[in-house]
Amino acid sequence: MSAVRRATRQITAFLDGPDDPSISNPIHSTEIAAQFGFRAALVGGVTVYGWCVPPILEAVGEGWLAFGWADIHFRRPVFPGDQLTITVTGDEAGAGVELVNAASEICLRGEVGAGVAPWSRELRNLPGEVPVPESDSRTELTPAVARSLPALRPMHVPWTDAEASAYAGDFQRDGDPRWHGPAPRLHPGWVAARMTPLLKHTYWYGPSIHARSQIQHLRPASAGSGVDLVGAMVDAFERNGHEYAVLDGALRIPGEAEPFAVIRHTTIYRPARRDGTNHG
Repeated sequence: MSAVRRATRQITAFLDGPDDPSISNPIHSTEIAAQFGFRAALVGGVTVYGWCVPPILEAVGEGWLAFGWADIHFRRPVFPGDQLTITVTGDEAGAGVELVNAASEICLRGEVGAGVAPWSRELRNLPGEVPVPESDSRTELTPAVARSLPALRPMHVPWTDAEASAYAGDFQRDGDPRWHGPAPRLHPGWVAARMTPLLKHTYWYGPSIHARSQIQHLRPASAGSGVDLVGAMVDAFERNGHEYAVLDGALRIPGEAEPFAVIRHTTIYRPARRDGTNHG
């Protein structure tokens, strides 16, 4: 049995994009976040998850990147300027992940481990499809549409070595050589972030909040040739005035039959407003 390890990281939260309501997800702007009762712009959940990667690798080991899993719940919002402490406790078989702010509030909690996740067989088996362009007239994602559990339009995401390195440096503040140089590894934060663009490749919707990510890494993957994505809605429901959608997705290197990662992504695509107005 491996010795239990405890790895930590401290980081000051920062906004990974402009504080502007015209951005793709305006919940990450102060103006729009206030309409939903938040004191500042929300930092993206996948960015926050990515900040946890260095201590995850320290505690669980390099094998996690090639064949491992993560189940991450976003419990409370993270705002720019928050002083955060990330703690990962465990070994190669499995570890707990917790991120708290200066008030000791748990913002993120989850589990990671090597090998196959106990829930991975629940994810839908999605065959590869030829990517298609974004629709010229995307449909609004409404509760009625979501509850029909539609398939999503397959898409291709170009991703060069330079873009991968810039993501690790600018969004993750992570200078680890594995994310930089020729054929850098795809950062787990970037991998987790693919599901929102995939959903928006088919539908349009307003401000949204990331609730949970379940990610199964199946083999190593590097930047350079981009990534092909396929996905489908597998659940949709209302809770406390919020409308949720649950998506399954598979990520492949173009030309390869087997995915290098599969993901179940839970998003609040229509949060309840707190300013006295209704959704348009």
